[in-house]
Amino acid sequence: MTKNLDGVSAEDGAPVPAGEIPAALTAGRLVYSDGATQTFHSDGATRYFEGGRETEGTWSVDENGHFCSFWPPSYRASYDLHRVVEGGEVVGLRFSDLRSGSRFDGRYQ
Repeated sequence: MTKNLDGVSAEDGAPVPAGEIPAALTAGRLVYSDGATQTFHSDGATRYFEGGRETEGTWSVDENGHFCSFWPPSYRASYDLHRVVEGGEVVGLRFSDLRSGSRFDGRYQ
């Protein structure tokens, strides 16, 4: 179930504007292709669940409008975010790592 996305219309692959990143991230739990899930909270906390193990980190939006994550003790990453749209409905987010160029999708659960 998603929230915060009422009235959002976009084409598949459309970038998420910086001002809309918080609503896009907190709209619902994301499920990745490997079965891992992730939640983002409005206070900047994020939790990643994989194989019964939970990892806690933080997220933010930087001055250039990129989504950033920090996983203690020292892992930092920055991403461009794009919408995953099917049938005119936003169903997830595509993360593109600014450093490596790798991409992965999360679908709202």
